[in-house]
Amino acid sequence: MSYAIPNQRLAQQIQFILEVDKLKNVVRRTYVSGAARRENSAEHSWQLALMALTLAEHANEPVDTAQVMKMVIIHDIVEIDAGDTYFFDDAGTADKAEREQKAAERIFGLLPADQAVELHQLWDEFEARETPEARFANAIDRVMPLLLNYETRGKSWRENGISNEQILPRMAHVADGSEAIWQLIQSIVTAATAEGYLSD
Repeated sequence: MSYAIPNQRLAQQIQFILEVDKLKNVVRRTYVSGAARRENSAEHSWQLALMALTLAEHANEPVDTAQVMKMVIIHDIVEIDAGDTYFFDDAGTADKAEREQKAAERIFGLLPADQAVELHQLWDEFEARETPEARFANAIDRVMPLLLNYETRGKSWRENGISNEQILPRMAHVADGSEAIWQLIQSIVTAATAEGYLSD
């Protein structure tokens, strides 16, 4: 590195920022609108932050929108090391928690200690789904792939042989964060099945 960084704290923060740029290289199964290419995890996280800002009024309980935005911005950073585990990959899910915890320790550990603790706690909060913010963050995390799958005429669903029976049971917890989003998910699945985007 040929440029000088004024102090150690800033150096750690810049190292973290450059490291998480790798999230742009983590490709998900879901296609972007228009179905030209698959989205990456950084794009997904950005879109969730925008959803948090836009849809917070639909949370079951009042939420701190900034807290939700922080959670969704960092919730997939662990995929830099752990990879994106496909929602319907039962084998990949078996060791997902262990892989992601190890990744969280390494990646957040690049930051100064106070920020490392703060971001790790945000990630833990998202995963635990115990606060109104975490429940709502998980609700919008679940609905976005459905919206994109519907917009792309079920491209990813069809490629992976996904049926309507696989979706709703895995998403029931969405109702804990937003009853309105849960109703939306049910409506999308019904419409996607009727239009042949999902098998029944």
